[in-house]
Amino acid sequence: MTSKKTNNKVADEEPKHKFSGRYFEAVGRRKKAVARVRIYNDKKRRVIVNDQEYQNYFPFFELRQVVEDPLKVTDQKDLSIRVKVTGGGLRGQAEAVQLAISRALLKIDKDWRLLFKPLGFLSRDSRRKERKKPGLKRARRAPQWSKR
Repeated sequence: MTSKKTNNKVADEEPKHKFSGRYFEAVGRRKKAVARVRIYNDKKRRVIVNDQEYQNYFPFFELRQVVEDPLKVTDQKDLSIRVKVTGGGLRGQAEAVQLAISRALLKIDKDWRLLFKPLGFLSRDSRRKERKKPGLKRARRAPQWSKR
């Protein structure tokens, strides 16, 4: 434990996360979805996605859980999060937001990596839609074969 002198006072413990600027930011991607996240140090916990509350933006419980998971694991209640997400579908956007929030939280406290890594919050899912091949109907779907 390090002690630091400031104005003839000894501060035994520093706050766990220090905001050097106004916010921490990170980017998360999934398929065609790209999420840009900024985390502010506010007293009230709010998650705003594209100028809407995340409960309104993600209508399904499962997608809300995906977004909330990094905050629940770290037990953060005093952070406000603003997200801008574009492209893809709702599932891809939710997973991109989860990755971006996890990356931004890591900038606050490096020790949370031990919590996030086993849960897969820091892994970018690189799977993409496969391209359509010539002579096929879709990427792998061949035209129906008829015997006669």
